[in-house]
Amino acid sequence: MAKESMKARERKRAKTVAKYAEKRKALKEAGDYEALQKLPRNASPIRMHNRCKLTGRPKGYIRQFGISRVTFREMANQGLIPGVTKASW
Repeated sequence: MAKESMKARERKRAKTVAKYAEKRKALKEAGDYEALQKLPRNASPIRMHNRCKLTGRPKGYIRQFGISRVTFREMANQGLIPGVTKASW
């Protein structure tokens, strides 16, 4: 489990990115890079990091499901993910 402070930091970054998205887009189209630099650092979407929705684990993230590989494996073995079965041939 990730620390609650790390998960909270990511949520805060996501809010900041959403808040400044339109402004960033307008400034980029205008080519006003000085004004872009004056925006908060966390307004840049590149600073966001994908985390598991259930555990908050930052590594081994599977985008299609939004969870980490460890959580995915546990859920798949329990049959909690529809359409996913263990390979056998």
